[in-house]
Amino acid sequence: MNWDDARVFLAVCRESTLRGAARVLGVDQATVGRRITALEKSLSATLFLRTSDGYALTAVGEAALKSVEKMEHSALELERQIQGLDDRLTGTVRVSTTDSLAIDFLIPAIARLHEQHPDVLVQLDASTQILNLAKREADIAVRNTRPDNPDLIARRIARWPVGLFASQAYIDANGMPQPDTAFEGHDLVVYQPYLQSQKDLTLVSEPLSRGRIVASLSSSLLVRRSIAAGLGVGEIPVYMGERDGLVRLWPQRTRPQPYEVWLVTHADLRHTARVRAVIEQIVEVFASENE
Repeated sequence: MNWDDARVFLAVCRESTLRGAARVLGVDQATVGRRITALEKSLSATLFLRTSDGYALTAVGEAALKSVEKMEHSALELERQIQGLDDRLTGTVRVSTTDSLAIDFLIPAIARLHEQHPDVLVQLDASTQILNLAKREADIAVRNTRPDNPDLIARRIARWPVGLFASQAYIDANGMPQPDTAFEGHDLVVYQPYLQSQKDLTLVSEPLSRGRIVASLSSSLLVRRSIAAGLGVGEIPVYMGERDGLVRLWPQRTRPQPYEVWLVTHADLRHTARVRAVIEQIVEVFASENE
């Protein structure tokens, strides 16, 4: 099995449909179907069962998957090592981050990079999904959790307290919430993943039991915009609230866990010239914004 066939096989394994695999590979569905049929013929084995729900691995396919994943690991390792020796300030660097950090920091960093190195293209992916750097889904990640993969190099570039904020329009209409009242009589906006993962919900350690959650948002940028629009009271990093001109409530209180920002890249890529240039600009923008 060659690596091109292995990539098609892996895509079908992970997506379970020809359409999904075609989207991942950037080819048409018919091409994926032909490649899988040809692969099974060359191996004289049935790798997939065609079901109404999609493609399911046979026992032979499951055995093949283990070997193909080893091929993938070796191919990606070779690619990273070669790129790690590249000293040209040209080419594409893929960066993954959140929407708030992209707007406040990454876009200014890209603008500065473009002035100095116009031949470096930054492909920016802003979402709550954490991409896999070991599988080359991104070259650099700027995220709020530190990875535990020993092959990744992580550097903390920001650490902010998290406070309670509202818009002036909301306060004029509803008044200030009082501590130790569990937000009685007040509307609240909450980060959706937090709402799903916590049993005892709080904002800056204040229970939400008497408040009314009027919006749950999937990203920090949406939380910021909802607070600014006067939807309700919400919890965001202090730098975000101050940057957006919001009113900080109960300034003596912060969330027990601060908001940390980590810059992450793979050890094999950290010396690649274009990757290093992007990292330098990101670090400088964060440093200048936090002076």
